[in-house]
Amino acid sequence: MGALDQIAEWPVDTASAAIVDAAGEVVEQHGSVDSEFRLASLTKVFVGWAAMIAVEEGGIALDHLVGQAGCTLEHLLSHAGGYPFEGREPVSAPGERRIYSNTGIELAAEVIVEATGLAFEDYLDDGVLGPLGLRHSELRGSVAHGLWSTVDDVANFLFELQQPTLLSPAGAAAVVQPHYPDLGGIVPGVGRFEECPWGLGAEIRGAKWPHWTGRHNSQQTFGHFGGSGTMMWVDPVAGGAVVALTDRPFDQWSTSPVAAWSRLSDDVVAVLEAAQ
Repeated sequence: MGALDQIAEWPVDTASAAIVDAAGEVVEQHGSVDSEFRLASLTKVFVGWAAMIAVEEGGIALDHLVGQAGCTLEHLLSHAGGYPFEGREPVSAPGERRIYSNTGIELAAEVIVEATGLAFEDYLDDGVLGPLGLRHSELRGSVAHGLWSTVDDVANFLFELQQPTLLSPAGAAAVVQPHYPDLGGIVPGVGRFEECPWGLGAEIRGAKWPHWTGRHNSQQTFGHFGGSGTMMWVDPVAGGAVVALTDRPFDQWSTSPVAAWSRLSDDVVAVLEAAQ
């Protein structure tokens, strides 16, 4: 029995998934790898990667001021800008709390558009999707949650996250390391944590528990889950990554998606560790 077989029991109509090792090899897959799904907030990790490309190209800096006084691009990409989930009226000063914010990601994209002169969907295409050959991925709507893609494309992106070609080692590390690591906050749908680490678009596992990743995922694990019933992570200690895409919003599942993703994650870690 494979680690992904349990996905057949999830309360969704359609699901696709893949495990990818650090060499980019697909270890196991489930369902159609070329069916399109809305990634929802997995989009934010792609945005973080594109934003760091803009930084390395010199068009903008992480300390570029955006929005309310004292707020920077770095604050916005790591959900520390003081903006609410939706809405442009700040609810906190920058750097005080981890407040998960779609608005913050959208403001970050807007300033990248100003700096580069390109519509963000074009910048994402030119900087990330095109170079990686992600031909079935397209931004349709908000930069915070509007990317559509396939398991095959996301698996290729997960390999990029493990073996970067579009960023320098330092730039890639900046995306997936904690920014303002001591901030507390809420992971929507999961819980409140006294320390709620976040990278640039990517959530960092840290010591959070209970969590949507597995009990056996390392603290260096990074990734995201999406409201459309999607999840992906990279665990550099386990030596690989997983993506699972579904067609049912996670708040419409008849069972807990967080528990399902966590069980899946532990089984995927076991598969990856056994292959090392």
